Amino acid sequence: MAHEPKGAVDVLAMLQAAGVTGTVASYAEKQIIFAQGSPADTLYYIIRGRVKLTVVSSRGKEAVISILHRNSFFGEGGLAGQRVRLATATTLTECSVAAFKSKDVRSVIQEKHDFSEFFISYLLSRNARIEEDLADQLVNPSEKRLARALLLLARLGKDDALGSVYPRVDQETLAQMIGTTRSRVSFFMNKFRRQGFIDYDGGLRVHRSLLNFILRD
Repeated sequence: MAHEPKGAVDVLAMLQAAGVTGTVASYAEKQIIFAQGSPADTLYYIIRGRVKLTVVSSRGKEAVISILHRNSFFGEGGLAGQRVRLATATTLTECSVAAFKSKDVRSVIQEKHDFSEFFISYLLSRNARIEEDLADQLVNPSEKRLARALLLLARLGKDDALGSVYPRVDQETLAQMIGTTRSRVSFFMNKFRRQGFIDYDGGLRVHRSLLNFILRD
């Protein structure tokens, strides 16, 4: 559920060349980078690891709105005048994350054509993915939503023609991602494993055959 732009070295070098100095910090697994309601004054960039974005409603219901991989930006709301965070960013794995003051990045976007072109392209691609996620949530049953989420998390088609292994995302997180209960996710995961779509071998392996399930009428 994330777009992957140019490599980390390219982006960091591009910002550095434009005079934007950032700080790089290491985070442990399950560590909060920023919380919902905190000041939105910093843009972040994932150099290594995975980060999830969650929102909590006024009634206390939590939902996962995105899981981001390396080479992804997050916290960009401050660039558009957002004063406080609308979501919480939490690490799923150990992470290295670069942080840049929003006001500095805003100046680069206004003054440096190459970076603004790159960043706009990234945001458009990410918005297209958000629209796909919304359509999936509205029209597909929870079983197909889970299958799509697993394929996106495994990023099949990016690097591995046969399957992809990644650190396990717990079933509660998967349930929050697709808008169903943990028990339903457990039922579907066991079903997918019996059908040979996934297996647990040093992590969760998602097989390309799961695509066939999504493409069925």
